[in-house]
Amino acid sequence: MTTRPPGSPSGALAGVRVLDLSRVLAGPWSTQILADLGADVVKVERPGTGDDTRAWGPPFAGECSGGSSQESAYYLSANRNKRSIALDLHDPSDQATLRALAQKAHVVVENFKHGDLDRFGLGPAQLLALKPSLVVCSITGYGHTGPMRDEAGYDFAIQAEGGLMSVTGAPEGEPQKVGVAVADLSTGLYAAIGILAALRHAEATGQGQHLDLSLLDVQVAMLANLGASHLVSGAVPQRLGNAHPTIVPYQAFATADHPLVVAVGNDRQFAAFCQVLGRDWHTQVEFATNPDRVRHRATLTPQIAERLREAPRAHWLAALHAAKVPCGPVQRIDEALRDPQVLAREMVWPSPHPAQPDLRLVGSPLRLSATPTALRRAPPLLDADHEAILRDWLGP
Repeated sequence: MTTRPPGSPSGALAGVRVLDLSRVLAGPWSTQILADLGADVVKVERPGTGDDTRAWGPPFAGECSGGSSQESAYYLSANRNKRSIALDLHDPSDQATLRALAQKAHVVVENFKHGDLDRFGLGPAQLLALKPSLVVCSITGYGHTGPMRDEAGYDFAIQAEGGLMSVTGAPEGEPQKVGVAVADLSTGLYAAIGILAALRHAEATGQGQHLDLSLLDVQVAMLANLGASHLVSGAVPQRLGNAHPTIVPYQAFATADHPLVVAVGNDRQFAAFCQVLGRDWHTQVEFATNPDRVRHRATLTPQIAERLREAPRAHWLAALHAAKVPCGPVQRIDEALRDPQVLAREMVWPSPHPAQPDLRLVGSPLRLSATPTALRRAPPLLDADHEAILRDWLGP
């Protein structure tokens, strides 16, 4: 992974200016994607405290070496390649500065509750009146329409309301949230996609627009095949633990030592799987096809589980990989981040921080051959770029 000098004008979005009024995760995640792609992202923060996530620790940068900082790992995960400026929305002078910056921006991203920015003259319609070619992306829990538009939305609640928790967890256990904030992260991805589409339209026509992103909308969309299954059949999907509702075997299994997952996606792979395990299940009529296996999962999966417990994980992984059967070890996060494939793909980036010069963070998964992503700036200290931003965007 190459580290480019600060301000290096490289990347597919070089020259695009993004004014980021968002905080916490969904908005910052979307703008970090744009920043990784080369956009000049200016992060606007509250004076004194900044983004809420700066304090969402421990851990904080520098703690492992006995130092201290005010940047939590949470904040660091979503704010690389940006610059920071502190402005007070309640200060008329700072409001004027924000309006001036917005007129120099191509994109504004915000995640205030519906109507909050209107009080400061910075609402989506007001910004578009100032600059008709502007792309304004609003990210809220429930969107700018509907009976819940004025309610605050949080990832945990959205996972519950959007149906995700009802299908996550063991069948006999309680509903579970996913271990990371997937509603926020998915909304950030959708926001970045929508912003790029709106930028393309603005470049072609000179017409900007307002993107209204809702965490709940995104979570419902992310139900994907399970949402479609209910709408097609009327049946309500249930929790299956690590099993798949419509593919068998496609789940985690214990071995003689450590767990693994098997992801058999078709009948050919199932035949190869059976040959590795030394069983003839693929020749039996009740298991011959995937629909048959789904119908008879209660009979088949205990037999698979019993066989896999007879040898250690390394034995099964080697044999299954050799037979081209999709599988993998169940790894802890520390194991995943030092996995040879992860390191070969340069997914851990050196990200020097004043309090921790040897800091490393998870990098971007985007691989563009002509305009690669790169670390141009470590996540900024609060208000670190105030004067430079005003000079670069507004002139002397």
